[in-house]
Amino acid sequence: MGSFHFANRAPRNVLSRDQSFRQGEAVRLAAMVLPDKDAVLHFLNSVDPDLGARPIDLAIESLAGLKQVEVAIARAGARDAG
Repeated sequence: MGSFHFANRAPRNVLSRDQSFRQGEAVRLAAMVLPDKDAVLHFLNSVDPDLGARPIDLAIESLAGLKQVEVAIARAGARDAG
């Protein structure tokens, strides 16, 4: 058997329990409000001009960031509905 070498492997960013929770909440809320999976992925992973960052990054960063993302999700949902 050969040995495994991970020297060329990119480092992984492992989320803390709180970060994982906030990430999941952002995804869950976006999925409840936005029309489909593509809209959710686009919203969370694109820089939002009002937030000045990618919503998923803000949500992961802090509870305050998650709250900002919640407001932005509601705003995006209202735009899609209107």
